[in-house]
Amino acid sequence: MSDIQTWTLVFVVLTFGIYIYIAYASRVSTTSGFYVAGGGIPAPANGAAIAADWMSAASFISMAGLIAFAMNGYAGSVYLMGWTGGYVLLAMLLAPYLRKFGKYTIPDFVGDRYNESARLVAVVAAIVVSFVYVAGQMAGVGVVFQRFLGVTTEWGVIIGMVIVFFYAVLGGMKGITWTQVAQYTVLIIAYLIPVVAISVKLTGMPVPQIGFGAILSQLDGLQQDLGFAAYTEAFSTTSMANMVLITASLMFGTAGLPHVIVRFYTAKSVRAARFSALWALFFISLLYTTAPAIGAFSKLNFMEQINGSALNATPDWFNTWRDVGLITGVDGGEIQDLNGNGTIDFTGGETNEILVNNDIIVLAAPEIAGLPAPIVGLVAAGALAAALSTASGLLLVISSAVANDVYYKKINPAATEARQLLVGRIAMAGAILVAGYLGINPPGFVAQVVALAFGLAAASFFPILVLGIFWKKTTAAGATAGLAAGLITTSLYMLWTIDIYGNSAGIWEIPETGFGTVGMLINFVVTIVVSTFTKKPSLAMQELVEEIRYPGKTKLVAAHAEGHLDDVVLDDGDNPPSGGPRH
Repeated sequence: MSDIQTWTLVFVVLTFGIYIYIAYASRVSTTSGFYVAGGGIPAPANGAAIAADWMSAASFISMAGLIAFAMNGYAGSVYLMGWTGGYVLLAMLLAPYLRKFGKYTIPDFVGDRYNESARLVAVVAAIVVSFVYVAGQMAGVGVVFQRFLGVTTEWGVIIGMVIVFFYAVLGGMKGITWTQVAQYTVLIIAYLIPVVAISVKLTGMPVPQIGFGAILSQLDGLQQDLGFAAYTEAFSTTSMANMVLITASLMFGTAGLPHVIVRFYTAKSVRAARFSALWALFFISLLYTTAPAIGAFSKLNFMEQINGSALNATPDWFNTWRDVGLITGVDGGEIQDLNGNGTIDFTGGETNEILVNNDIIVLAAPEIAGLPAPIVGLVAAGALAAALSTASGLLLVISSAVANDVYYKKINPAATEARQLLVGRIAMAGAILVAGYLGINPPGFVAQVVALAFGLAAASFFPILVLGIFWKKTTAAGATAGLAAGLITTSLYMLWTIDIYGNSAGIWEIPETGFGTVGMLINFVVTIVVSTFTKKPSLAMQELVEEIRYPGKTKLVAAHAEGHLDDVVLDDGDNPPSGGPRH
């Protein structure tokens, strides 16, 4: 066993042991504890859990690779802007109001705000979005285990499934939350230590966010000398229109992700929900302001070490990643001597090109920079923490959708709390099996799969949540029609444009990762038009919608929390309020 494998195993065993102990210590016996951790998580801890839940394998493993290689620098900013801007929308438009409404899940909100038909469509949407998202996480787990522990991708995914099963099924949301606090600590340390070391080595600056600016002109010149567009050149790989569409899809998708929104139900109060979003943005920014630096550093090191390198004398790290199939020739096959001189030559951007999997850049960065084996092992443990933390949150969404929104609300309303917990745990076990299959057979690389989930969330949930809070006359028929229209249209477009069907150019060259914005607009239009011509919500619900936007626990909010909103007698006749709440 190599030093890298030994250190990886040490860190993996140590961190997994911590996660399992936390889950055991946090085990729950109530549905409130299982679904929303009893609503008692402090804002800083909730912010760290939100950050870990959301900074998935795509953020840790793939994003720097996307920025550096797939999108050549500038265009990669869509991920930085979209995935952070969405939290501003969450904090301003959704989180505090959904927390005040006081339900466990998005389908729960939809069912109460609209009706049971809308709830069922929301359940389908939540399950689809979550399974697409979790496929990327399990694929990331497989990549890490394949490279650093020498097991196959399949076995890597199975190991990840077992660990998630243990702490997610045992502890529910409470166990997952405190485990995610530990996982955030691991992933951010694992991300920052190597990039700081690389920044010092290349630029003498220990702050990578500043240091990487010093190499951009060098990277621009190197790429231009080799026949590529400058690293900082705008729109060299993505048009302006598509940058807007992809950024918006990621941003609105972030604000509509079920596993992110449910986090705000775990806060102690509406005020704590707002501060949870603030803490989450802070914790997220530590990684997101660093990702462009590690992408630029890794690309510079990669090109300088590999261009002109003899085919039979490439660095050990290059050979290792090639041997596991994550560095290949442009056609996915062997790297061939196309220029006839026995070297890898990037000149002209055409000869001897090689294909670098976006998922390896962060994982390979310490090796490329020549850092010691313990740091490489720490990065592997951080990648696993990022993937497993998000996977557990997504699996809980699937479990709650099945157990709470289908079984308890539709099939057996008289079910005891113990029966609900049992069904929830069985549903999570089934979801883990499906997630494992999707992780072994993902429809793309990690960040691409995750981006599809964001598009589906933007097209399905964001419009009906915003309208459900800010337009009291949004109807059940309108929300159901809009949700279905956005989800179906976006899903069909994604299936049509993914390489499986050979239509990768799409309509007007809109990529599948940007079509969520179009689906969202379709959802808005359908919801508004149908709501205009269908039966309006009850007067009590219209007033409740008004009241949740104001501070304080008003009469209707209290009645809704106790489950007898329809029994409240309004004291102003047949007209709903035109201003603030009555007390």
